[in-house]
Amino acid sequence: MRVLLQAHLDTDKTNDVIRSGKMPQVMQEIIGAFKPEASYFTAVGGVRTMLLVFDMQDSAQMPPLTEPLFERFGAEVDYTPVMNADDLQKGLSQLK
Repeated sequence: MRVLLQAHLDTDKTNDVIRSGKMPQVMQEIIGAFKPEASYFTAVGGVRTMLLVFDMQDSAQMPPLTEPLFERFGAEVDYTPVMNADDLQKGLSQLK
């Protein structure tokens, strides 16, 4: 299932990772684990936020994918099922 992950990163914890010089490596590890089809980085409500769209094969993926975000960044995380245009058309074709 295609899923949108929104991770709102704690400013103090993220600043610590940045100051340590490990931010590029940590982000590469996290993004590598998700293997997203798209990734975006922005601020939402004044908080650093990463948005990843990826294929979740099994809900059991949630702990190993999410724990690094909690541990390293004190993140608040939301998962939302999403569709692309092809998925929408497929779903609409099933309506009667």
